[in-house]
Amino acid sequence: GPAPQRPEPRGGLLMGRPFGVPVYVAPSWFLVAALITWVFGGQLERVLPELGAARYLVSLFFAVAFYASVLVHELAHTVAALRFKLPVRRIQLQFFGGVSEIEKEAETPGREFVLAFVGPLLSLVLAGVFYAALQIVEPGTVPGVLLAGLMISNLIVAAFNLLPGLPLDGGRMLRAVVWKLTGKPMSGTVAAAWVGRALAVSVLIGLPLLTQSGALGTDAVDNVGMDTVLDALLAAILAAIIWTGAGNSLRMARLREHLPELRARALTRRAVPVESDTPLSEALRRANAAGARALVVVDADGHPLSLVREAAIVGVPEHRRPWVAVSGLAQELTDGMRVSAELSGEELLDALRATPATEYLVVEETGEIYGVLSAADVERAFVKAMARPQ
Repeated sequence: GPAPQRPEPRGGLLMGRPFGVPVYVAPSWFLVAALITWVFGGQLERVLPELGAARYLVSLFFAVAFYASVLVHELAHTVAALRFKLPVRRIQLQFFGGVSEIEKEAETPGREFVLAFVGPLLSLVLAGVFYAALQIVEPGTVPGVLLAGLMISNLIVAAFNLLPGLPLDGGRMLRAVVWKLTGKPMSGTVAAAWVGRALAVSVLIGLPLLTQSGALGTDAVDNVGMDTVLDALLAAILAAIIWTGAGNSLRMARLREHLPELRARALTRRAVPVESDTPLSEALRRANAAGARALVVVDADGHPLSLVREAAIVGVPEHRRPWVAVSGLAQELTDGMRVSAELSGEELLDALRATPATEYLVVEETGEIYGVLSAADVERAFVKAMARPQ
């Protein structure tokens, strides 16, 4: 039969499936859309006072158009990932921009560099398109103000994402360069993550100083007012996002580094075959005699039918075990519950995620029973590997 499908991720309001990848708008987007509408509306009041209250409709259009540009930025990453045969779980538009959830790592530093660079490149292309359109409209009009705003915002998106620190695109490009120079992807991740953390500290301290000095185009002020508080709050949020993203990148790299240690063959429990009418006490006696820790229910020809659940065994009092048949404690086998003894790393985790269960039958390539794999054993091995110092 067809392979079981993984549950589809959720992430807010589903907007569509370009290239087969679901695009979600997170609830936090509506907050930032309202914020952009309010701020840009205040700018329009000074530039186009004749609009009156209609300026907020224009501002809302700008907010939607800006996030459409962000979506194009993320679609560039998605198309590149699909071109390199890397699965993309979803695209999510959220409070600070968007994110493309690419499930696997690029195989080479060159592909990693391209995958990261295409996003800022598309933002620069969009800025150029808006600049070209700006040349054919009348300055000081609604279209002129919108095009100028979209041009500047896309330039800002491109410049910000090119900063050389994870989790930004520039950080992934730096990671690719260090990976290429050292031959070690983990070295690239560590370097780019620490640059990202340094960048977070720089944003936290430097952004309020720049705005207060007037270097970003605003008038410097000596008193501490609402603008100063908002600047500090924005800097703190941006710094927290960058710092957290850098840390998450390190953890994900460490996860990928330890994934090959998860091997089905090494984690599988030895199992003994028993027929469906075998009393639980007799089945456990056979398992103890064979040094096994799992029971597989088979038919008269030795073909596996179901797995006796460990939790169900524990729930049967010892004095009742001679009267309880193993078939009453077993879970029927499905195709997804049969896994190859050769699976390891991400392939093993993908197989387990595709069919959630507590136990799996592990088989050789010939179809012969190798043993039973407990999901709890996999989880313990994973936690132990992740806890091991570098």
